[in-house]
Amino acid sequence: MGMNDVDRYLAALPADQRAVLEKLRQTIKSAAPTATEKISYRMPMFFHHGMLVGYAAFKEHCSLFFGTYIVKEFEQELARYDTSKGTIRFTVDQPLPATLVKKLVKARMAENEAKRTRKAK
Repeated sequence: MGMNDVDRYLAALPADQRAVLEKLRQTIKSAAPTATEKISYRMPMFFHHGMLVGYAAFKEHCSLFFGTYIVKEFEQELARYDTSKGTIRFTVDQPLPATLVKKLVKARMAENEAKRTRKAK
Protein backbone atom coordinates (compact mmCIF):
# COMPACT_ATOMS: atom_id res chain seq x y z
CA MET A 1 0.00 0.00 0.00
CA GLY A 2 1.43 3.39 -0.97
CA MET A 3 1.71 6.41 1.25
CA ASN A 4 -1.39 8.52 1.53
CA ASP A 5 -1.43 12.26 2.23
CA VAL A 6 -1.58 11.74 5.99
CA ASP A 7 1.43 9.39 5.89
CA ARG A 8 3.31 12.02 3.89
CA TYR A 9 2.36 14.74 6.38
CA LEU A 10 3.69 12.63 9.27
CA ALA A 11 6.81 11.57 7.38
CA ALA A 12 7.81 15.21 6.93
CA LEU A 13 7.83 15.91 10.70
CA PRO A 14 10.78 15.73 13.10
CA ALA A 15 11.03 12.23 14.62
CA ASP A 16 9.84 13.18 18.11
CA GLN A 17 6.70 14.94 16.83
CA ARG A 18 6.05 12.16 14.33
CA ALA A 19 6.17 9.53 17.09
CA VAL A 20 3.71 11.46 19.28
CA LEU A 21 1.30 12.18 16.41
CA GLU A 22 1.50 8.59 15.06
CA LYS A 23 0.43 7.39 18.49
CA LEU A 24 -2.34 10.01 18.60
CA ARG A 25 -3.49 8.91 15.13
CA GLN A 26 -3.70 5.25 16.24
CA THR A 27 -5.61 6.24 19.39
CA ILE A 28 -8.13 8.24 17.34
CA LYS A 29 -8.49 5.32 14.89
CA SER A 30 -9.15 2.88 17.72
CA ALA A 31 -11.78 5.21 19.26
CA ALA A 32 -13.40 5.93 15.87
CA PRO A 33 -12.77 2.89 13.66
CA THR A 34 -15.39 3.95 11.10
CA ALA A 35 -14.06 7.50 10.71
CA THR A 36 -12.38 8.45 7.45
CA GLU A 37 -9.07 10.24 7.36
CA LYS A 38 -7.78 12.91 5.00
CA ILE A 39 -5.83 16.15 4.83
CA SER A 40 -8.02 19.21 5.26
CA TYR A 41 -6.84 22.76 6.01
CA ARG A 42 -3.32 21.33 5.48
CA MET A 43 -3.57 18.99 8.47
CA PRO A 44 -4.70 15.40 9.10
CA MET A 45 -8.39 15.19 9.99
CA PHE A 46 -10.86 12.48 10.80
CA PHE A 47 -14.45 12.66 9.61
CA HIS A 48 -17.52 10.89 11.00
CA HIS A 49 -20.81 12.57 9.98
CA GLY A 50 -18.78 15.75 9.55
CA MET A 51 -15.43 16.88 10.92
CA LEU A 52 -14.56 14.85 13.98
CA VAL A 53 -11.05 15.83 15.01
CA GLY A 54 -7.83 17.11 13.46
CA TYR A 55 -4.24 17.34 14.64
CA ALA A 56 -1.10 19.17 13.62
CA ALA A 57 2.49 19.85 14.56
CA PHE A 58 3.87 23.35 15.03
CA LYS A 59 7.33 24.58 15.92
CA GLU A 60 6.84 24.63 19.69
CA HIS A 61 3.85 22.31 20.21
CA CYS A 62 1.29 19.96 18.70
CA SER A 63 -2.44 20.59 18.62
CA LEU A 64 -5.59 18.52 18.65
CA PHE A 65 -8.53 20.35 17.07
CA PHE A 66 -12.22 19.71 17.64
CA GLY A 67 -13.87 22.62 15.88
CA THR A 68 -16.45 22.76 18.71
CA TYR A 69 -16.65 23.75 22.35
CA ILE A 70 -15.98 20.19 23.54
CA VAL A 71 -12.98 21.43 25.54
CA LYS A 72 -15.40 23.07 28.00
CA GLU A 73 -16.96 19.71 28.89
CA PHE A 74 -13.57 18.28 29.83
CA GLU A 75 -12.17 21.37 31.55
CA GLN A 76 -10.93 19.52 34.65
CA GLU A 77 -9.12 16.79 32.74
CA LEU A 78 -7.55 19.36 30.42
CA ALA A 79 -6.53 21.81 33.15
CA ARG A 80 -2.81 21.12 32.72
CA TYR A 81 -2.91 21.75 28.97
CA ASP A 82 -3.05 24.99 27.04
CA THR A 83 -6.55 25.08 25.55
CA SER A 84 -8.80 27.43 23.64
CA LYS A 85 -12.40 26.85 22.56
CA GLY A 86 -11.85 23.87 20.25
CA THR A 87 -8.10 23.25 20.55
CA ILE A 88 -5.76 21.49 22.95
CA ARG A 89 -2.06 22.28 22.67
CA PHE A 90 0.49 19.82 24.01
CA THR A 91 4.19 19.10 23.73
CA VAL A 92 6.12 15.97 22.84
CA ASP A 93 7.24 15.80 26.49
CA GLN A 94 3.63 15.91 27.70
CA PRO A 95 1.50 14.15 25.10
CA LEU A 96 -2.22 13.68 25.67
CA PRO A 97 -3.03 10.41 27.47
CA ALA A 98 -4.71 7.85 25.19
CA THR A 99 -7.63 7.37 27.61
CA LEU A 100 -8.39 11.09 27.48
CA VAL A 101 -8.10 11.22 23.67
CA LYS A 102 -10.50 8.27 23.36
CA LYS A 103 -13.00 9.97 25.68
CA LEU A 104 -12.82 13.21 23.68
CA VAL A 105 -13.15 11.45 20.31
CA LYS A 106 -16.13 9.38 21.49
CA ALA A 107 -17.80 12.55 22.81
CA ARG A 108 -17.27 14.22 19.42
CA MET A 109 -18.71 11.18 17.61
CA ALA A 110 -21.80 11.31 19.81
CA GLU A 111 -22.09 15.04 19.16
CA ASN A 112 -21.91 14.54 15.37
CA GLU A 113 -24.37 11.63 15.45
CA ALA A 114 -26.83 13.67 17.53
CA LYS A 115 -26.52 16.55 15.06
CA ARG A 116 -27.19 14.19 12.17
CA THR A 117 -30.25 12.75 13.93
CA ARG A 118 -31.63 16.25 14.54
CA LYS A 119 -31.12 17.14 10.88
CA ALA A 120 -32.90 13.97 9.76
CA LYS A 121 -36.05 14.82 11.73
